[in-house]
Amino acid sequence: MKKIIAVYPGTFDPVTNGHLDIIERASQLFDKVYVTIAVNSSKVTLFSKDERKEMLVKTTSKYKNVEVDSFNGLVVDYAVRKKASLLIRGLRAVSDFENEFQMSLTNRKMQPSVTTIYMMPNEKYTYLNSTLIREIARLKGDVRCFVPEIVSTKLKEKFKKNFSS
Repeated sequence: MKKIIAVYPGTFDPVTNGHLDIIERASQLFDKVYVTIAVNSSKVTLFSKDERKEMLVKTTSKYKNVEVDSFNGLVVDYAVRKKASLLIRGLRAVSDFENEFQMSLTNRKMQPSVTTIYMMPNEKYTYLNSTLIREIARLKGDVRCFVPEIVSTKLKEKFKKNFSS
């Protein structure tokens, strides 16, 4: 029987409860899920790749079929290297769809063996995004209901350090 392997790529700067909701459900649907951090040299992130990986590893460790990784380059090439047939993309709102649809069609053209599927987080997380969470934390707001405890702690440490510099 063929194993169904999926890749869930993202910046995860930081990982949110919405991301974790998708990871949990994907772990129930697929034999193997690679949660992979996209490394984009033109994108400035708050957390380093290693910091993001540490947070993801700690928050996904209970899922035995989930592996955290990172990649440079095209996600479809990464998926082929991992023998994945699926790319998971999160959709929060209709506004996400147009860009995701374009990416999906482009990825399919480049690598027809990889199919993009869309997963929506639980409705209680549809408004969440990492940018909003970083801004709340930067302004010393409480983000504990939006992110796992380790992420909340790391955000406090990061902004405390930034303010004292």
